[in-house]
Amino acid sequence: MKNILRFKTIDEFHKYSNLSSSEHPLISLIDYGKVNYPTDINEIRWLQDFYSIGLKRNVNQKFNYGQQKYDFDKGVFSFVAPQQILKIQINQNVIVDTSGWLLLIHPDFLWNTELAKKIKKYDFFGYSVNEALFLSAKEENIIVKILKNIRKEYQSNMDKFSENIIISQIELLLNYAERYYERQFFTRKIQSHQTLIKLEQILNDYFDKKNNTENKILTVGQIADELNLSPNYLSNMLRITTGQSTQQHIHNKLIEKAKEKLSTTQLNISEIAYELGFEHSASFSKLFKKKTTISPLEFRQSFN
Repeated sequence: MKNILRFKTIDEFHKYSNLSSSEHPLISLIDYGKVNYPTDINEIRWLQDFYSIGLKRNVNQKFNYGQQKYDFDKGVFSFVAPQQILKIQINQNVIVDTSGWLLLIHPDFLWNTELAKKIKKYDFFGYSVNEALFLSAKEENIIVKILKNIRKEYQSNMDKFSENIIISQIELLLNYAERYYERQFFTRKIQSHQTLIKLEQILNDYFDKKNNTENKILTVGQIADELNLSPNYLSNMLRITTGQSTQQHIHNKLIEKAKEKLSTTQLNISEIAYELGFEHSASFSKLFKKKTTISPLEFRQSFN
């Protein structure tokens, strides 16, 4: 495994990217066209101790969205939280006119504000970096205007109002991002449909096994891994398109298979629970009653 770099401060990232020192130690808006990573490497892996929000175009770097590859011919909005591993592959043989913006925010800048807690609740910071947000020209213009307002504020003489103004601009930025992500879920109908088909196949393959030898319930993380999506992103996409999270889809399929076994086999409740991945039959019965309002035994007796 290649070495992983660690950027503890925003200024460390500036130096690595061959930029001048940051104007503020805790927040910085970088012109992405001026970023120059070392020219003798093709892949960079790093951890950073700050948030980064990137809007990029025409980048000679490889990013994936789910299982698909996308060119940077349109604005790409991405979000990275502290302690996430970022991996970028660089094609040094291709020279492009890179442009865009990179906003870096150290958690200390948010200290003692409502945003310090709230920022962790924005799901897109939990998405992997290959699940970026794609913006229209109109959307991109809105985001760039907010980014420049942030820079203008921290470049001016800071006063007692400056921090609150910058914080409010960051919140505005995140609220627009939330709106655009939801729009993206709706507009990617074909991909969402294909994901649903694959999800159904994964669930069928898992529950159609004659015996669940692992004796474990299928998890959201396992499904997300097979679909090459992050768990948060998958659940949000499903919630927008179907009204249900990944966990709810798992439970629905589990109850469907439980009803099938209860009505067509002579297996007892414990055996059915075991085949469906439950370690204890009581847990199975509790979930079944929660979803159907009756116990597994009552369901079986209704057929007699």
